[in-house]
Amino acid sequence: MVRQCAVIFGCLAMGELVVYLTGTKLPSSIIGMILLTCLLKFKVIKLEKIQKISDFLVSNIGFFFVPPGIALMLYLDLIQEEFWPILVSAFVSTILVLAVTGWVYQISNKKK
Repeated sequence: MVRQCAVIFGCLAMGELVVYLTGTKLPSSIIGMILLTCLLKFKVIKLEKIQKISDFLVSNIGFFFVPPGIALMLYLDLIQEEFWPILVSAFVSTILVLAVTGWVYQISNKKK
């Protein structure tokens, strides 16, 4: 399990390095996930090598949302002030994501 963690944290560290060297505004965790996805896709890393830790992290994903959820309480006054803009932007972005996802799915299915 330590090796599996090392692979995942290694990808995160590479993401940090990319952000440091390029100065990009993209979060290092996103770059690390893209790197891990590419390594899995091109079979540089076999899925079996990180399956156990991945299953563990996914099954306990709720724990990772508790600290940010509690931290939201610190900004409750700001959230109350900006409630409607937050609600409208969340609604509009959800509709956009659904529409774009459906559109991409339809395009990818036509090619098959």
